[in-house]
Parts: sequence; structure tokens; C-alpha cells
Amino acid sequence: MKKTNIKYFLPLFMTGLLLASCSLNRDPLDSYTDVSQGKTENGTQIVFKNRSEVDNFLSGIYQQMRDRQEHWYLDLLLIGDSHADNAYAGTTGAEVVPFENNSIEGSNSVVDRDWTRYLEDIARANRLIINVDSVADKSISDADIKVYKAQGKIFRALAMFDMVRIFGSIPVITTQGKDITAENIEAVYPEYFPKQATEEEAHKQIEKDLLEALVDAPVNNNANKTLFTKSVARAMLVKLYAEKPLRDYNKVIQYADALTGDGFDLNPNYGDLYELNAAKTDLAQRNTKESILEAQFMPGSGNWATWMFGRDLSNYDNAFTWAKWVTPSRDLIQAYTNEADQIRMAQSIVYYTTTWSNYYPSSHYPFMFKLRSGMSSIVKLRYADILLLKAEAMIQLGSNLSGAADIIDKIRTRVKLPKLSAGVRANKDALLEAYLKERRLELAFEGQRWFDLVRLDKVEVVMNAVYAKDSGRKAQVYPFTKNSYRLPIPQPKIDQNPNLVQNPGY
Repeated sequence: MKKTNIKYFLPLFMTGLLLASCSLNRDPLDSYTDVSQGKTENGTQIVFKNRSEVDNFLSGIYQQMRDRQEHWYLDLLLIGDSHADNAYAGTTGAEVVPFENNSIEGSNSVVDRDWTRYLEDIARANRLIINVDSVADKSISDADIKVYKAQGKIFRALAMFDMVRIFGSIPVITTQGKDITAENIEAVYPEYFPKQATEEEAHKQIEKDLLEALVDAPVNNNANKTLFTKSVARAMLVKLYAEKPLRDYNKVIQYADALTGDGFDLNPNYGDLYELNAAKTDLAQRNTKESILEAQFMPGSGNWATWMFGRDLSNYDNAFTWAKWVTPSRDLIQAYTNEADQIRMAQSIVYYTTTWSNYYPSSHYPFMFKLRSGMSSIVKLRYADILLLKAEAMIQLGSNLSGAADIIDKIRTRVKLPKLSAGVRANKDALLEAYLKERRLELAFEGQRWFDLVRLDKVEVVMNAVYAKDSGRKAQVYPFTKNSYRLPIPQPKIDQNPNLVQNPGY
């Protein structure tokens, strides 16, 4: 019977995400013709006719890291830094201020955007992973298929990892939707409204994707850190095993050491991660030995997120007429000052004269400085983060405090700071506090701080105290509790899908 158009009346965000059962085996055709009608011999619809179509689709997935900066970068800094003690919201926008004063609700447009975007990216990954098996081109070998799939699984893991850290229980979608027809509507229609999986179930899927991808993904390419490689899978496994649902600190150490074996190390100069060349015509360096995964923007291509945080040094006055997001907090500035951490502070915070004075006098207004031009790379994964997570594992295991302190000292001496004292090195609690401070100063404005507080159960003690000691922070609306560790499920998505359940406290 002819297909109906029922599916087009379903909520837009679910149309590519149906949890339909689908088993595809490698079944290439000699050629793609009108006679084949775009199906394999067993009737499976062909999505990719040839290698070129697969390559183009994979290129489109990589392009998401550049084009969709809202949820891959912008919103993560809002959550990771403004919702923590590193920054203020920066603007007076109703969608942004709640991250500063802790009044986020399910109606917030930022969380709604992020939920939608992550599911859309997961759907893109699923389309590649599922359909590349039946590509109608015998020139693609089984080995090629595995490499394509591995990259799709890493992309899916990246999106799912961020999503579960933000929202907790999420739909875990690894299959693709069928068209609804009159014959299958009763069976298929409910699958357009998936239930949430538990955090542990989501983490297990991420683990499965990464471990499978680790076998077949491309090896690290020192000249091109934009690729989903084995090293990216290892870095994500480090971050995954540090989280509570599947926490395994021995595996954190194992995969961190594997990345060291891949040749990653700290840049000798901290500023090399962010600085422009002397003429301000390009970055001073790309693909540094510290970068594991980054999205790159060549001269003329334009990293527009720069305009959201401060000045574009390659186009100085462009879009600098309105208050920016993620304004450095007085508390963070004081933390740098207390530590005499001049190098990292200068690379993280810059001052300009403005036409607004929302948080500071307009004559001396601070901005986040790690993204400073339209040519700046967005570094999604870097080795310092991974190395510090190894230190966390050593501290929490309690078996090698000296080794953990050595890692922290390596991070500190790079920026000309003294090594930890003997008393701190020998005391687990003191070392953990020194570690958390070091992560804050090293990774400020990289979207890490909030997730560090959540991972180490420090949200209440840190965030409920910061409003009293930071005179520039907007008044706290709600206290932070255990319910604050996850953001609300977007209410519009609950309205569209009755199987979704709101997180406690919202």
C-alpha cells in the first residue's frame, strides 16, 4: 500500500531518530541502476550509492564541529563556566542570566537548543553507521567500511557524552527510523517517542562505541588534529571512566598512558595553544602536540563564536557593540591573582574599553580570551585535561599521591609557578583541593569547571558559597542541591514526547 504522510506531522526533532530495529549486512551491488530501484538484493534501501556519497556524508559530519558552534562550544562554556564560579552570564538575556543566578527552567531556550542539536547529531552518526554496510559500490572494502563506522561511532560518542553530562537520563538512540505506512503504523509510530535511558545505560553505549571504534579508527595524524582517530577514542575513554556511572580510575590511567604513548605532551609554551602570529594573519600554531581534537578555521573562513565572547583580533571592531557572553568573574580573577598565575591569566583574560558596564566599569572590562579571532581553533580535547584526569585517578585511588603531585607540578612549572609543598603532596585531601584549583586555572573558559564540580560532588560547597564572596555576581535565586547536578529536560520536548520524564527539582 502507498505510504502515508503521517510521519511528517510528528515533531520535527524526532523525524530522524526513530528507534526502529534494523539489521543490515554488507550487500554491495555491481552498479546502481533504475532496475535496482535503490535497494539491495534483500530489499534494504540504499542510502549511499558509492564511495563519493559516503565521503561527502562523512565530511558533513566533520563539518558539524565547525558549523554548529552553539552546542559544541558556545553553550558548553555557558554551562561549564558561567553556571560555575568562573564567569558571569555576560548579558542581560533571559536565556543566559539563569545560568549565573541558578534559575534555569525547562522553558530555557539554550537547553532546548542543546537537546535538539545533540539528538540531530546522533541521528547523523546513526545514518552513517547503519547504512554504510549496504553501500552500492564494490570498490569499498570491508576494511573501508570499518573505518567509516569507527569515525561515526566516535562522533556519536562525543555528542552523547556531552548530552548525558548535561541532562542525565536521555534517549539512547542507535538505530534509524522507518517510514510509517498504513500497515506498520501501530508498531512503528510509538517508536518516534523514545523513553529515556539511565545515565549508566547511556555511558555503556558510549563505552561500547569508543571501544569498537578504537579497533578500526584512523591512527593519530600529527599534521591534522581534526580527525576522529584512535587517540580521540582513548581521550574520550579517559573522560568517560572518570565519570561516576562507569567510574574506573585504573582505566583512566591506562588510557591516559596510551595517549602519552601516542606522542602527546604539553606544549612548552602555554600561549602556543591560543596566540596569533605577529602579523595577526593566522594562528601562531595549529595541530600542537597537546591538541587531540580541534575544529579549525583558516583565514577568511570565520569562527563566529569569537564575536560572542569578545573582540576578533583579526577584525578588531567587528560586532563589538553589545555585551558578550561568559564574562570572567571576580572570583576567578582573584584565584589567578592569589596564585600569582600571570601567564595563564594573560592567556585567559583580556581587558578592553566598552560601551557597556554590566559587570565592570566600561573603561576596564574583562573578557574571556582563549578564543580571540575568527581564525582561532576550537580545541575539543587537549592533553593537559587528560593528564590532570590521570592525576585525579591517582589521588582517588590513594596509591600514588607522589605521582599525582608530579603531574600537577608539571602543569604548574610550565607556567612558571612553584611546585606543590611537601605538606600538600603527602595529604590526600589537600592534594585533591590543589588538583581542583589547578584544573580551574589551567582549563578556564574551556567548558570544564561545572563538570569538574559535578564529577567530584563539589557543587553545593563551592557554588552556594560563591555568591557571598563575589560582589559582582547576580543574586542567587535557588540554592544548589543534588538536584542541581543535571539541567532540566526541555519542557517543549516533554510536551512533544509524553514518554520523557523531567529531572527532579524542575
